[in-house]
Amino acid sequence: MAKKKQDDLNATTTKESGPSSQGNVLRAPAEEFYAHELDALAQADSYERPPGWQLSPRAVLTYITGGTVGGTTITPKYVGYKRLVEIAISTLLTDRSLLLIGEPGTAKSWLSEHLAAAINRDSTKVVQGTAGTTEEQIRYTWNYALLIAQGPSNTSLIRSPIMRAMEGGSIARFEEITRCASEVQDAMISLLSEKRISIPELQMEIPAQKGFSVIATANTRDRGVNDMSAALKRRFNIVVLPSPATLETEMDIVRRRVHELAKNLELQAPVPADEAIEKVVTIFRELRTGQTLDGKNKLKSPSGVLSTAEAISVLAASMSLAGNFGDGKVSPEDLASSIQGAVIKDEEKDKIVWQEYLANVLKKRGAEWRSLFAACSDQMS
Repeated sequence: MAKKKQDDLNATTTKESGPSSQGNVLRAPAEEFYAHELDALAQADSYERPPGWQLSPRAVLTYITGGTVGGTTITPKYVGYKRLVEIAISTLLTDRSLLLIGEPGTAKSWLSEHLAAAINRDSTKVVQGTAGTTEEQIRYTWNYALLIAQGPSNTSLIRSPIMRAMEGGSIARFEEITRCASEVQDAMISLLSEKRISIPELQMEIPAQKGFSVIATANTRDRGVNDMSAALKRRFNIVVLPSPATLETEMDIVRRRVHELAKNLELQAPVPADEAIEKVVTIFRELRTGQTLDGKNKLKSPSGVLSTAEAISVLAASMSLAGNFGDGKVSPEDLASSIQGAVIKDEEKDKIVWQEYLANVLKKRGAEWRSLFAACSDQMS
């Protein structure tokens, strides 16, 4: 009886935590979350597919920028300059890798993930660049227990995401490459030039199969931390992703992503009305650019980057507050709490910037802004 209970427990655990249980996954990869769109595109795709690609370049573009295929609506994953997406896709058809550069929150990682998802149906071959990233995480390392017991072998070899991408002829992603030390970055030079990884311990080389490429991202705020060498930059085709050009474009991005987050996280509050979204985006754009939208007043900018991604987080946090501790509807108080947390990163400097913005800009706006101004002022007191 005890054994049966344990078997039932094991079966339940497997069922709840298995990969097929997408409903329990906090964040599913893009290829799983948008599987129905990728399936529809693949079924309708009549253009030639390059080696290793699951879709043609035209279908990848439709997946990224949106459209309609056979009655299925393809939601836009990147709202911006279509030509930049075309350049990015075309780059991945050549022998050069792709480097996406931009301010924080300009959808570099988001675009990187969705390009890999559309091209290979696999966006999970990722190296996350940090100060602690080592050369082994880019090339390969060893299972040292097996290495001691059996010596160097394929069994004891632990392949990096980039090596696995080379073997399978697919896309590898390198996030925040400028966060890595210079010597770690330089390990990429030979990989991108020779398109092979040498393993001296096994006296063998792993050549890249057709379809292999790397999509790297870099943050313009990190320039000077570990800036890329000229030699490494030459191995990439660089695409600069700008911040949203207009208020309406940024609102559209925020609205779409908040709807997706609300559904995925099952937030217990409805998405705020466009009026609330417009207020949050307006505040962030003005503080980010250092001037009001009409260009009449100059403003001090806070130390943090009030990006589109931050605006999305503010609205999601406000919905969580309203759903769990309010009446289920996002109030000015909920927005004020979340906005203040996003703006004030440096208590000493940013608090002054926020107080001046409230007194010189928000206070002087019309009646529709009065409730948010009052809530923000109360938060500061």
